[in-house]
Amino acid sequence: MEIRVPEVGESVHEALLAKWFKKSGEAVKKDEPLCEIETDKITLDIHADAAGILTTAVSEGQTVSIGAVIGSISEQGGVLSSAAASINAVSPGHREEEKKSVVSSPAVRQEMRDKGIDPGTVTGTGKGGRITLDDLFSRIEGSSRRTETEAPENIQEVKPAVTPADIPQPQPPNTAPQPEPSAKVKDLDSVRSEEAPKYAVRPEERRPMSPIRKRIAERLLTVRQQTAMLTTFNEADLSQIKALREKHREHFQNRHGIALGYMPFFVKACVEALRQFPIVNASIDGEDLVLHHYFDIGIAIGSEKGLVVPILRDADRLRLYEIEQAIVDFVEKIKTNRLAIADLQGGTFSISNGGVYGSLLSTPILNPPQSAVLGMHAIQDRPVVREGQIVIRPMMYLALSYDHRIIDGREAVGFLKKLKEYIEDPEELLLEG
Repeated sequence: MEIRVPEVGESVHEALLAKWFKKSGEAVKKDEPLCEIETDKITLDIHADAAGILTTAVSEGQTVSIGAVIGSISEQGGVLSSAAASINAVSPGHREEEKKSVVSSPAVRQEMRDKGIDPGTVTGTGKGGRITLDDLFSRIEGSSRRTETEAPENIQEVKPAVTPADIPQPQPPNTAPQPEPSAKVKDLDSVRSEEAPKYAVRPEERRPMSPIRKRIAERLLTVRQQTAMLTTFNEADLSQIKALREKHREHFQNRHGIALGYMPFFVKACVEALRQFPIVNASIDGEDLVLHHYFDIGIAIGSEKGLVVPILRDADRLRLYEIEQAIVDFVEKIKTNRLAIADLQGGTFSISNGGVYGSLLSTPILNPPQSAVLGMHAIQDRPVVREGQIVIRPMMYLALSYDHRIIDGREAVGFLKKLKEYIEDPEELLLEG
């Protein structure tokens, strides 16, 4: 049974085999995760369709095409798939050369090519026998020492003729005392000798960017180059939302089985503000302005591989508990590499909560082709003036980044002000029975 890279989207043509969870020759169970692959959009696991013995055909770190065979599962344990058998049929010399190209990073391979070093002469000490930069430098230093040792054997000693004038005449011995080096000079020399080894080696690590990180970098650069992005700021008092959460916390937990967070309130408030400022929910397509009469809200979620923005479809039709449950499901999918391309496609507006990482204030960046994104931040108890009195309230800074090509400052500031009103007085608007 062949193991192939699955199709994950029309625009995805290749994937990086990031990790094998099982080694070649090990027994696997049906539906057990076999490996992890990364595309420029998502990370996902490939599971076994049947129980048997695994045979891997592609090493970790290699990029393969969608639909390519990366291994096989033999129910008998001794039968290889046609793909694995064809790999075994390759000449030993070619397989050895391919192995050497795999057991080193692109940086190391480039360095070996520049120095004219045969990979077979370098012993790899990295994981799986990979050749690291330290291994390569050790090989180069070893060659240098051997060259210095062997060099005198190849030098022919030439003894020039000596004339009487060249013979040095004896000089009277110098009995004058020689000056001792000052303590300052000696101390400086000792410091240099002690510090020299410390700074002789400056360790560095070079690793290739993952497909997701490459894609993120490309999109962020595109946003900076092709949009007129501006950001406007405001702040909101979360006293009423905190009171609602405390009042209905136990009832909400018992009824829906999940805790109520702040994000559902912001999603509902954004939807209502977008109704009043539809240009913030629009996008540009060529020379056309596209007004979306639906509300697909993207929720930015951070992961080890990078930031992803799954979409809440028709957020205006979702209740508070449905929004909270959808976000919980997205987080679980990301952790278990089960997020699908369909979960990321589309979206008319996005929300990013940097406050979960402690950010007090930041400028969120657009998620094209969307034209606006809301940035939430950390909640802080701060002194504010209410009815002429200085009181302590839980405050949050809000940031709206927008594409100034289609959204003017009036609409952006108005949207953020209306959002602030809904957040500070949410009971009539947001409370559900």
